[in-house]
Amino acid sequence: MTGWRVVYRAVTPACAGLMAGAAMLAAAATAPLAAQGVDYRRAELLLDWHTGPLISGDEVDPQWIDGSDRFWYRNKTGSGHGFVVVDPVRNTQGPLFDHARLAAAMSLANDTSYVPDKLPFDAFEFSEGGSGAIEFTASKRRFQCDIGAYTCMVSDTLPDSTPFVESPDERWEAFVMDHDVYIRPKAGGDTIRITDDGEELYGYGLAFPRANQQRNKVTRTPDIHWAPNSLRLAVERMDERGVAHHHYLSYTPQRPEHFSQPYALPGDSVIPVPTFHVLDLEPALVAEAESDSDGFDPSLVTNVRVELEPRPHQIQMEGSAVDSLWSRDSGKLYVAFQTRASKGAYLAEIDAVTGEQTTLASDVGRTYVELSQRNPASWYVVEGGPEVFWWSERDGWAHLWRYDRRAGTATQITSGAWAVGAVFRVDEGARHLYFTAYGREPGVPYYGRLYRVGFDGSGLTTVADEEGLHEVEFSPSGAFFVDTYSQIGVPPVTKLKRATGTTVRTLEEADVSAAVELGWRAPEVFKVKARDGVTDIYGLIHFPPDLADGAKFPVIDHIYPGPQRGSVGAWSFKGGGENFALAELGFVVIQLDHLGTPHRSKAIHDAYYADFNDNGIPDHITAIKQLATRYPFMDLDRVGIYGHSGGGFASTDAILRFPDFFHVAVSGAGNHDNASYNIYWAEKYQGLLTADSAAGTTNFTEEANKTHAASLRGKLLLMHGDMDDNVHPAMTVQLVDELIKANRDFDLIWAPDRAHGLNEPYFIRRRWDYFVRHLLGKEPPAQYEITRPSTE
Repeated sequence: MTGWRVVYRAVTPACAGLMAGAAMLAAAATAPLAAQGVDYRRAELLLDWHTGPLISGDEVDPQWIDGSDRFWYRNKTGSGHGFVVVDPVRNTQGPLFDHARLAAAMSLANDTSYVPDKLPFDAFEFSEGGSGAIEFTASKRRFQCDIGAYTCMVSDTLPDSTPFVESPDERWEAFVMDHDVYIRPKAGGDTIRITDDGEELYGYGLAFPRANQQRNKVTRTPDIHWAPNSLRLAVERMDERGVAHHHYLSYTPQRPEHFSQPYALPGDSVIPVPTFHVLDLEPALVAEAESDSDGFDPSLVTNVRVELEPRPHQIQMEGSAVDSLWSRDSGKLYVAFQTRASKGAYLAEIDAVTGEQTTLASDVGRTYVELSQRNPASWYVVEGGPEVFWWSERDGWAHLWRYDRRAGTATQITSGAWAVGAVFRVDEGARHLYFTAYGREPGVPYYGRLYRVGFDGSGLTTVADEEGLHEVEFSPSGAFFVDTYSQIGVPPVTKLKRATGTTVRTLEEADVSAAVELGWRAPEVFKVKARDGVTDIYGLIHFPPDLADGAKFPVIDHIYPGPQRGSVGAWSFKGGGENFALAELGFVVIQLDHLGTPHRSKAIHDAYYADFNDNGIPDHITAIKQLATRYPFMDLDRVGIYGHSGGGFASTDAILRFPDFFHVAVSGAGNHDNASYNIYWAEKYQGLLTADSAAGTTNFTEEANKTHAASLRGKLLLMHGDMDDNVHPAMTVQLVDELIKANRDFDLIWAPDRAHGLNEPYFIRRRWDYFVRHLLGKEPPAQYEITRPSTE
């Protein structure tokens, strides 16, 4: 098996994480945790909540200091974490503070022992413009620590928990209460209500809360966007009045508790209508300054409701490039939106005073039109100039187009058989765009690099050219960017670079040696032909640790059908997870980005439009068959499949429609009938619901798993949470009903009070048990308990 690499440094014996891992391995060797050669303990160690803390230097999230190019980040060390400060101009890097002295000062102030490399906070605020003192919450108390003198003061008074949005000049804080918008001076003063017509199901800044947000009393930051002049606010508003509700019952209380939320389904005539308002504080502030009256008169705040045309289905207020929403003079807004079923996408210029709309760019399509593919949406209007930049797939690939507002022309400025991801910086002075793109260089087409191109399409240059998937963030001035890149089997490297692409310094190189000691092995990237026998498709394969000559190993296919993403997810370094654990248990595990997933051509992405139960499964079958010719130890008489959400839908679909190939399926929280799923996803990829009244069916009927329930021959385990406010549990209940009517045997795990995610030890263990018992033909250890590390 060639084609994969593991990059790591020598093991550090003093590494506390490695010592803990070694202790766990010792326990695994002595405790009676394995049954018939199936060692759950060794497999458990490869779950990412165990391997993740052992990997150092793999995460750099720059926090820019006071609008400058200086930044700090929290760095994982393998035994804990530390805080690092970087000055790009001076090319310096070092500890933000003395961690031992700060731990001592905190311990003294709070009469609690703190450890230097495990300080109990992830983020903080500077008290004095970027130096001197920091403030943070830890141990349910508020700390203010001088990182020069190393003294701390502790208070029981925690910051106001009301989520607010601060104005650019730091004068105002805007928030939502009881459906209306309020502002208050940051320095202290009276709270001022500036709207008075908000109501339930039609509130400012916050849509109606989802069922679990209601149940858990989740606080949410409102969708408020300040203008650069700190006088105007664009406030999103969703009209959900009259929209039918999905209903939920929490059965664990003595008296079951009911929740509901607006949830539009395909075919509904009344659906949520998004819009936004522009609130202008200036008239009230001017009157306050000119009069002798007491204070701010909220009745003078102007409120303009923006009516977008054509009628919007979804609105995107922020683009990927900085300053994409507001013009610098705060007089215009630039907003992208889509129509129902994503048939059209538009970029509108809005006059902040009148609300008048001018359409700057648009796309319509037979299938669906995207604003992006698993990236932030990209548009940009050049200040004072005629140029408007727009991301579009109109030529069959994702590329950038330049509109000339004066000439009324549209010109393609990137082209070729590769896909633009997103624009992350626009340099108006140099007339350059900086953007990510996939598949332009040889190799894996999902590895994305950073490029630069002129406004006129000239001078296309690779700025970050290392092989791998690049995640970039530009500094406030745009002179520098932080670039983290990795490959599937190659750990992340993070560099500080100039906008030209030259490296200032390497910030971090991830060290995975401690995880390797626990048994971590990189998966292999493979390339096979799709069902058409022509198109190259790519995936990952995990191998069991001991490939004895002549032995045969069952296969597990981990599927996510998309179409908005593929089974692999991000094509970046994989440091652990369930597929690693399943391979350790003795399975060959694959993930495949099949036809119908993004970052390739529009034709590939559209491959099974309006045919939901295709799910890419024919590509998975042909891929596994091709891989079995390369690796004869793959046993095609024992093939299983699992997935969650869309993967739950697809894994059940696979065992129902291809029972001769798939023998065992475990399906979590599946959207088994997309006529019961949300319009934003279901109508986009299946089309608007159309009914055949004579047949009593719709274009969604054949795509539903319940329609094919009688075809079940293999072993099927269904799981669903009864408080799933994304994929309603009714979809699994409807499938169960049809399986019972068809007299089919199946297994079901009902998860009380669980929402959509079922990434808990119990559900993971039950999935392992099912595959071990029905694919490996062995008895799993009885009621083995997977332990998730405490986060405290």
